[in-house]
Amino acid sequence: MNERNGFSIAGIPVIGLCLVLALGGVGLYVVGGADSSESWLAVVGVFVHALTVLLLKGLFQVAPNKGLVLQLFGKYVGTVRIEGLRWTNPFCTKQGISLRVRNFESNKLKVNDSDGNPIEIAAVVVWQVIDTAEATFCVDNYENFVNIQSESALRQMAQSYPYDSHDNSKPSLRSHGEEINNHLCEEIQTRLGKAGVQVIEARISHLAYAQEIAQAMLQRQQAGAIIAARQRIVEGAVGIVAMALDKLRSQGVVDLDEERKAAMVSNLLVVLCGERATQPIINTGTLHN
Repeated sequence: MNERNGFSIAGIPVIGLCLVLALGGVGLYVVGGADSSESWLAVVGVFVHALTVLLLKGLFQVAPNKGLVLQLFGKYVGTVRIEGLRWTNPFCTKQGISLRVRNFESNKLKVNDSDGNPIEIAAVVVWQVIDTAEATFCVDNYENFVNIQSESALRQMAQSYPYDSHDNSKPSLRSHGEEINNHLCEEIQTRLGKAGVQVIEARISHLAYAQEIAQAMLQRQQAGAIIAARQRIVEGAVGIVAMALDKLRSQGVVDLDEERKAAMVSNLLVVLCGERATQPIINTGTLHN
């Protein structure tokens, strides 16, 4: 079921018409009461006032960024979005629905990431109703539907990624925020499209390891970071040593045999990979002593 425009007209002219009918009905009462031969005019006045009350029942107000869903004897006949005082068929029932942008923050969910580690995660979702017919008739309570389906999408998304990854080519919940948020927004929109709701933005607001493994995972994270840093240091040091040897050989500075080349490589690696500053030892002897 898709939204369509409902019938309505400006309400001010209808109010003027109702005033005229009300005054006319009073006049008919007066004339009918004054002359017994014209008593039927009083009956007409009753019908005129009843018609006036019926017309007044069709008046309603529409606030900015709000829509009124109209139903005639249970059948959907359209939605009125034109703001101001409006009038429609007085037999129509009216149900207001907000079209304003709304947001909510989900509860902190405890889920397992793709590596099986328990984590806590929560998200903020910004959404808006764009189809009042679907929001009213396709789901029982669209606000509750948004909350439950958003948490379901958040849980599904969190299980698709690891909490952290030292491989930059592999997305993770902690390091690839924009990609994760886009995936979350798509997951929520897929579930809420049938309710006439558009997801404007979805972002993770809370992300942490579960308390029972937080200390252990922190140590694991620190160890992984140390190993990754050491790997980068060794790779850089080997490159520097290779460049130094190539420069010494190409420029003819010194000609080293394999034994002294190995000693030089060992010393350079100690200097480049050590955590503390090295103390140089100056050799004042001969080349071989």
